[in-house]
Amino acid sequence: MEFEGKTVLITGAAVGIGRACAIRFAEQGAAVVATDVDPDTLAALAEELSAYGDKILTVVCDAGDPLSVDAAVRRTTETFGGADILVNNAGLWRCKTAFVDTPAEEWEKFIRVNILGAVYFTRALIGGMIEKRWGRVINVASVAGVYGNANMAHYSATKGALISFTRALAKEVSAQGVTVNAVSPGSVSPSEERDIDYTQPSDLSFTGRTGTARENADLICFLASDKAGYISGQNIQIDGCRKKQ
Repeated sequence: MEFEGKTVLITGAAVGIGRACAIRFAEQGAAVVATDVDPDTLAALAEELSAYGDKILTVVCDAGDPLSVDAAVRRTTETFGGADILVNNAGLWRCKTAFVDTPAEEWEKFIRVNILGAVYFTRALIGGMIEKRWGRVINVASVAGVYGNANMAHYSATKGALISFTRALAKEVSAQGVTVNAVSPGSVSPSEERDIDYTQPSDLSFTGRTGTARENADLICFLASDKAGYISGQNIQIDGCRKKQ
């Protein structure tokens, strides 16, 4: 199987794209570490992933808290010896607020989770990848970070920063066998939908529908595979031919 002998750590893994990633990596033989801030949805995922054997670890973790991240990485190291693949998927996004009405604390919360969460996990794990001269970091950004969405300035800014972080870090570590890429979903099917193949009509793309959780997860799995060893520093939009906003 594609990821036999590899360990993947996925943040924000309990629902949506993160959950689909956990399922798809497990199906392809990876040891899966799934982290999420919500203990109830994470427990449901643990039950779901139990069908794939004992190579599953779920850890309640707040990606925006460096101490919580360090504890999650410590458990990962104790259980699997580290992680070969990191999917920085945890993020805040449900927001529709005019810039002038967005308080400073809301900006700080989005920066802490959407940017610093990825920084904390990457910093904690990338040393082991460099040492093995093989690793994959995939950051889940958004088309909002490319185009900018009105009334979502804080979300757009943090996702744009994540794309820039991806490009800069790739230039530091690609020669050492570690690739760093971002994926930028457009409209995605509702994260609470349990069917990872679920889609619904959308007028935001020329395909006329939302992207499925599986489609996004499969792109992430490809970037994590040996087939993508020559792809690094890229932001790949998966948006059904987005109608720019």
